[in-house]
Amino acid sequence: MTGGAMVITSVSNEKVKNIRRLLQKKYRAEENAFLLEGVKPVREAVGNGREILYLFGTERALARVDFGGDKITVSESVFASVSEEKNPEGVFAAVRRPDTTPKQSAGRCVLLDGVRDPGNLGAIIRTAAAAGYKQVYLRNCADPFNPKTVRASMSGIFGVSLYETGGEDFKKFITVPIYAADMGGENVFSMEKREACVALGGEADGLTAEVLAAAEKVVSVPMEKESESLNVAVAAGIMMYALK
Repeated sequence: MTGGAMVITSVSNEKVKNIRRLLQKKYRAEENAFLLEGVKPVREAVGNGREILYLFGTERALARVDFGGDKITVSESVFASVSEEKNPEGVFAAVRRPDTTPKQSAGRCVLLDGVRDPGNLGAIIRTAAAAGYKQVYLRNCADPFNPKTVRASMSGIFGVSLYETGGEDFKKFITVPIYAADMGGENVFSMEKREACVALGGEADGLTAEVLAAAEKVVSVPMEKESESLNVAVAAGIMMYALK
């Protein structure tokens, strides 16, 4: 796709339609690309050498990003028609989707088992990148390239390797002990700090039997008696740092 000096003002323009398609998982897979929104995330992606296919945005926002490739300039109303943000900054980057074929683990990692909420998934990816858990295995999870996931990861998506898996394939790739999060497990703060795979289940059902069976330890985050549960992203952050 190529841009020029002309400002696109119609939402029915084919280039606008192409961007809108990338909001859907089907087209992200077909195009092997995903969207990154916001001036700071786009600058970071460009600065870190990520493969940017093109930028799409308002003239004012595009001027804030130093990028020598293709730019598509649109009016603010056209951009707002595509963005899912309440207060959009005016720029998208169409980024090459990385390969998510699983590879063998190399030290501490995270296994997410049925985490379906894009916001939670993005928050966990953000924390994993910050805590040094550089590999995140996704077993039947939400699409990691959903715009909500990418946004919640706060560029953490570029700080980890994401691997999509299903069934019991995770056993072939995870070579460190699995520490599975479950309400009935041992206090995670009593565990010896070691390189491990922190495993957490979905928001509603928790870990599946397959992952629990593969775990060396079942651990939990201690809570007050009045509390029923923790948000999965919060629990993931506590466990990652408790074991590190």
